[in-house]
Amino acid sequence: RCQRWVENCRRADLEDKTPDQLNKHYRLCAKHFETSMICRSSPYRTVLRDNAVPTIFDLTSHLNNPHSRHRKRIKELSEDEIRTLKQQKIDEAFEREQATQELNESNEQNTVSEEGGEEQEEEAVPLTLEERENKDYLKSLFEILILMGKQNIPLDGHNVDELPEGIFTSDNFQALLEYRINAGDEVLRKRFEMTAVNLEYCSKTQQKQMLEICESCVREETLREVRDSHFFSIVTDEVVDIAGEEHLPVLVRFVDDSHNLREEFIGFLPYEADPEILAVKFHTTITEKWGLNMEYCRGQAYIVSSGFASKMKVVATRLLEKYPQAVYTLCSSCALNVWLAKSVPVVGVSIALGTIEEVCCLFNQSPQLLVELDNTISVLFQNNKEKGNELKEICRSQWTGRHDTFEVLVDLMQALVLCLDAVSSDSSIRWNNFIAGRAFVLSSALTDFDFIVTIVILKNVLSFTRAFGKNLQGQTSDVFFAASSLTAVLHSLNEVMENIEVYHEFWFEEATNLATKLDVQIKLPGKFRRARQGNLDSEVTSENYYKEILSVPTVEHIIQELKDIFSEQHLKALKCLSLVPSVMGQLKFNTSEEHHADMYKNDLPNPDTLSAELHCWRIKWKHRGKDIELPATIYEALHLPDIKFFPNVYALLKVLCILPVMKVENEKYEIGRKRLKAYLKNTLTEQRSSNLALLNINFDIKHDLDLMVDTYIKLYP
Repeated sequence: RCQRWVENCRRADLEDKTPDQLNKHYRLCAKHFETSMICRSSPYRTVLRDNAVPTIFDLTSHLNNPHSRHRKRIKELSEDEIRTLKQQKIDEAFEREQATQELNESNEQNTVSEEGGEEQEEEAVPLTLEERENKDYLKSLFEILILMGKQNIPLDGHNVDELPEGIFTSDNFQALLEYRINAGDEVLRKRFEMTAVNLEYCSKTQQKQMLEICESCVREETLREVRDSHFFSIVTDEVVDIAGEEHLPVLVRFVDDSHNLREEFIGFLPYEADPEILAVKFHTTITEKWGLNMEYCRGQAYIVSSGFASKMKVVATRLLEKYPQAVYTLCSSCALNVWLAKSVPVVGVSIALGTIEEVCCLFNQSPQLLVELDNTISVLFQNNKEKGNELKEICRSQWTGRHDTFEVLVDLMQALVLCLDAVSSDSSIRWNNFIAGRAFVLSSALTDFDFIVTIVILKNVLSFTRAFGKNLQGQTSDVFFAASSLTAVLHSLNEVMENIEVYHEFWFEEATNLATKLDVQIKLPGKFRRARQGNLDSEVTSENYYKEILSVPTVEHIIQELKDIFSEQHLKALKCLSLVPSVMGQLKFNTSEEHHADMYKNDLPNPDTLSAELHCWRIKWKHRGKDIELPATIYEALHLPDIKFFPNVYALLKVLCILPVMKVENEKYEIGRKRLKAYLKNTLTEQRSSNLALLNINFDIKHDLDLMVDTYIKLYP
């Protein structure tokens, strides 16, 4: 059998080796064996059958296409046969027209297939002149579409409604086509010189088809790296509006060949109102359309807008049922308290969060408004300038995403209301109608007692999770010790729930004091009073109403949400962070990762030696040299020059690294989310395109024009 292996590999230099020498010094990659020849006891331990012989080899250049996931099996050719076939192709090419000579040579292929034991040689038919011109034409179209995507140029130009009657103007795509023709593109000029003036160069349907292929090919470049890495996590961002339809942005986390944790944007998924349908489509898109194996998924996280949390939780639950190791976690880019607030299933909370976002957005849009707010803060905090300066600094940031958002808002409430009132009532022409109108609306919203009670209760309830959430976004050691403090956090919240009457009384008193300071009337919500049509029960007081409708459900929900998001599996995974040497040092090297690493046993290359390897890992750092610092993060540990000597530790660190709760240490590898935000900010809703968005966000990913053209010709012959 060794002799057959050597013959099939075409390694004449090994023919004189004995079987013992071959077994001891040489290895063959598993990809050269048929699937039927391989037994898999787990996804990563490959065992060959006793009669296994390698038969799959990629010996011709046209099969070395990185986009192809299905390799063809071919027969080995001798050097003489290869030279003969090449010479035949050269001779044929010279007989063709001189203008297409080089192109024809590059596209000739030699294909040898092996079926039923019979060998058969099959030559690819050379392209005709017409086929070559058509491919060049399509390549030009693809180049224009890719340019438009990278530069964020919308396909459509002027709106028809904007143009006077009888005036015709090209859309952006056609305008670029014409510009290219005028610049000397002979392929396009020849194609269109006989075309009617008012005829579309490329129909909307064809543009859509080509854009889908561009999107697919660019996405495949990232997904190929994900598959090579094996393990990955799925993260979604807030639902966005793409040309009038709601879409869910999907990002993937993985560790690349250079040991860097990356978070890349891979596309939009149409949002479905029914959570069960959404869960099915989400799974189908990732596995069937995008070709990712969810068996390798080790984490999932969903950043959601208010009102969407419960639906995305259904998606997470359905995926967990199928893939128990796809741990449901928090995302490192979202503060825990903000995430918890958005998930509270109380309408008043969703309305309050929307109002806060609008206030922050209005002030960030106008530098003049920020100056006005600064002046108001200076007056209110003239006796505490340090506090005033701190609030001014916060106002110039995206403070709605902070761990202490609601504390900041309560401190700013009086300044915000006074500033907005001054703007809306200013009789001069200092403020335009839009800003003055928004200021009036938002001032009215902030001075609604329902809003005041909501933010005060959220501030107090979430104060119990603030330090815990801040540690989750801290250093690796902070995350490790935060996992141990969850029990104490839950204990405190349960104590609040048991004594909710007392706690709510204090919270409501704080809300009434703030309302009095703002000259806001303390009353039941108007919608509640209108629903009762004046038949109010004298026992229904504002304090009791808000306790039942707000305080109780908020505390109950946050307790349950913390239990769900920090499941036993999630906590076990976080306990494994003691593998990071700096955490080991803080624990005096008295750690027991093997007890927590059971959940990843099948992901390890040598699980039987894990205990011994962990012992060596601890000894290495415990007895290090005096001038050697302990690596403080997973990123640093993965980049150690000798990390490959600890294969199990290396595998564990890679899996822990991709958990969405772990922050991306190197900011340049978190550009997917930043570019997504930039695209959404810089592109009008009606001009957004899910296809062009992927090209724009992943503008630096290489693309293969020939592959795009070939794919298009196959799909749309």
